[in-house]
Amino acid sequence: MAIYSIKDLEKLSGIKAHTIRIWEQRYGIIDPQRTPGNIRYYRDEDLKLLLNVALLNKNGHKISKIAQMSAHEIVQKIASITDINAEFGNQLDGLTLSMMEMDENKFDRIVSTNIQQIGFERTMLDVILPFLDKLGALWLTGSISPVQENFIGNLIRQKIICATDQVPLTTEKTAPKFLLYLPEGERQELSLLFMHYLLKSRGNYVIYIGQDMSLIDLKDVYQVHQPDFIFTMISETFSKEPIQDYVNALSINFHKSEILLSGYQVVAQRVPTTGNVTVLKSLEQTIEYLNNLNVHAPAFTEKLR
Repeated sequence: MAIYSIKDLEKLSGIKAHTIRIWEQRYGIIDPQRTPGNIRYYRDEDLKLLLNVALLNKNGHKISKIAQMSAHEIVQKIASITDINAEFGNQLDGLTLSMMEMDENKFDRIVSTNIQQIGFERTMLDVILPFLDKLGALWLTGSISPVQENFIGNLIRQKIICATDQVPLTTEKTAPKFLLYLPEGERQELSLLFMHYLLKSRGNYVIYIGQDMSLIDLKDVYQVHQPDFIFTMISETFSKEPIQDYVNALSINFHKSEILLSGYQVVAQRVPTTGNVTVLKSLEQTIEYLNNLNVHAPAFTEKLR
């Protein structure tokens, strides 16, 4: 069983610690435990209740009324808020709840409803990715456990793979060919999987070889497919060599391809964009690049060859 400080509750719920204390004292919303040294702490059930209460309060329910609701009534109200017409902010709270409670049904209801309404790509951009940003902040502050992160990460992974599988393979012979991979030590697979979807949905041909790939592995695949583009992400600090050396090796070994780079370390270290290397500094810039490429695909592909 995890335990939380009031600062943890503040980070997870978005409710100020001062407000939480008022809710405790005036309405008895939650009842903190105390250590032998008289330090207050909270349990999993306290956090889940507070997340629900915070979500109801943000959507116009007075705290005095929430305090009078039964557990069943709170669950019913939450279900209606995170349903079809909910605002994205509410859904981020709902996804946080689904992670904390490890509730796949709640996660699926929120995500599937958005996909039906606005499509998979916009669901990723407007709901899932902002949630992952929040998840990253919570992980850095130690507010969530590895099992909670793995649970929600695997559900998102399944959704991306399913959506990608539903996009038909291109039959266009002039479609640009992309090779997608992550270097050794990189673990940002969700971002790479979404890139796979973005490319495939725009009619590109994609060879996806996944994460933890060595340069030798990459050369083997390259010899078979001769891709027009190689896309990778570098978010972790390399332990074996400077990132610039690795990028130079990519540029030299695969000089007939356009090397597309993204990720925190690439941007932070200002890797130069000379020769056949292009740095995509943000997801917005990446999507713009792909959209422009899609318009000029036949001519560009012919030029590369």
